[in-house]
Amino acid sequence: MKKASFILASLAAALTAGSALAQDISVKVGVLNDRSGTYADLSGEGSVVAARMAVEDFGAEEKGIGVEIVSADHQNKPDVGSNIARQWYDEENVDVIADVPTSSVALAVNQITREKNKIFLVSGAAASELTGEQCSPNTIHWTYDTWALAHGTGRAMVQEGGDTWFFLTADYAFGHALERDTAAVVEEAGGEVLGTVRHPFPAQDFSSFLLQAQASGAEVIGLANAGADTTNAIKQAAEFGIMQGGQDLAGLLIFITDVHALGLETAQGLMLTESFYWDVNEETREWSQRFNERHGGMPTMVHAGVYSSILHYLKAVEAAGTKDSEAVMAKMKETPTDDPLFGQGEVRQDGRKIHDLYLLQVKSPEESEGPWDYYNVVRTIPADQAFRPMEEGGCELVQ
Repeated sequence: MKKASFILASLAAALTAGSALAQDISVKVGVLNDRSGTYADLSGEGSVVAARMAVEDFGAEEKGIGVEIVSADHQNKPDVGSNIARQWYDEENVDVIADVPTSSVALAVNQITREKNKIFLVSGAAASELTGEQCSPNTIHWTYDTWALAHGTGRAMVQEGGDTWFFLTADYAFGHALERDTAAVVEEAGGEVLGTVRHPFPAQDFSSFLLQAQASGAEVIGLANAGADTTNAIKQAAEFGIMQGGQDLAGLLIFITDVHALGLETAQGLMLTESFYWDVNEETREWSQRFNERHGGMPTMVHAGVYSSILHYLKAVEAAGTKDSEAVMAKMKETPTDDPLFGQGEVRQDGRKIHDLYLLQVKSPEESEGPWDYYNVVRTIPADQAFRPMEEGGCELVQ
């Protein structure tokens, strides 16, 4: 009897200690993105909504883990983003920064996060350097990247007969990386790049750039830009009659919010690559409807990536029993990822999150059966083919 009482007392003490430990863990998440400009619709407040949903669905409060979410607008400027990141880390005790569209800002935050030994969960930025030459033990690149987009959309366009290309490129790190990676795919497949023109970021008037692309005679005009830059370029291309003249537009980074802004009449037929679409299965539909009720629009893949990355982060904090960056990153990399939006996957040694991608085509107005029913899934790109092989990226972490 005494032995049984001792065992019960020991068990109670252990549970109490575990509960106390959990209660002592308090994490602060900073959602840093564009809240007022070119990328506000695809990221912005929707990413904050997604972050809060991750905390709630994880059950952080019930598990005794305190989570505070803060947000800020980096205005797509590396200096602004850097200043916010330093202030968050140095003065406001932020443990992890999430999202960060605009690759030039993300590359700057990537370096600061490494210096401060915090954690960076990239959803919005695309530059493949984040898991290549500028990889970091403190960063996970979650949702997509320029290599994946190029090999999804670029390869599909060449296979459809688009052998000659001209690039319309946003003149900063993301645009350069997307042009570079897509050009490599085109040339590897036997195609030819006839030229490129780089536009300011952000831009409003694409007239002169589109005229150069039209004059090149290229079969495909590759839009190496995103957000409002892409939608403005597509609208103005339609006004110039570029598609009617026989040239195809390749939107190398298109979001569902772009298609919503363009309308199916203008966007129909566009090929694109995404890592998330709300209408793939019952789980994605259920989550997306909840998101829509809160945000007033269906989620982009960036929003989905913020949710998925923060959910996995919180699981790792719980498993590690601490918010220590090295311990949490180790758990995030050794534990398979599994959530309702991206399904099963993993975080590689180079910090690249691996999951399936989808090659999609925008429906015609006649095909669409209701609001936000915008895509036909052409094919699923398996996770092991979707992203650059780890040994080819030049990441110093790869052994």
